[in-house]
Amino acid sequence: MRRFKQELGREECEKLLAEAKSGVLALSGDMGYPYAVPVNHVYKDGKIYFHCAVSGHKIDAIKRNGKVSFCVVAKDEVLPKERATSYLSVMVFGRAKIIESEEELRRISRLIGNKFSPDYSEDCEEEINDTIARGTLCCVEITAEHISGKCSLDILKERENN
Repeated sequence: MRRFKQELGREECEKLLAEAKSGVLALSGDMGYPYAVPVNHVYKDGKIYFHCAVSGHKIDAIKRNGKVSFCVVAKDEVLPKERATSYLSVMVFGRAKIIESEEELRRISRLIGNKFSPDYSEDCEEEINDTIARGTLCCVEITAEHISGKCSLDILKERENN
């Protein structure tokens, strides 16, 4: 990272990844074009998980090339007077794989359900059972190989003053 003073530590990056509701997944798309798509995700133990349709552009791209990047913008506030933006962001480079095991599909789906629908665990379990039975559940796991984060100068200055 060029502006190393603005670099976030690993622990803070992981906290931001875990707390964020969504991020942007970047893949190698069709005909060499980059393909970036927002996804809801769960971050746990150095891995990012999300669910999606069993077929489509994301799945085709992952099957072709599992190298991906994933970006979370945890804070994004335009500061008009300063002509700047106050931000916290995290970038992950890693390898994506499509989950095959029913046990893993259930585990990941429960992680997602617990994060986004904590008061509806019974409904989530019914949906997991239904989508597995119909063969319409797909989960993807991204193993993080490199994580870096950055904060804006205003946040850096605020932290230095505290």
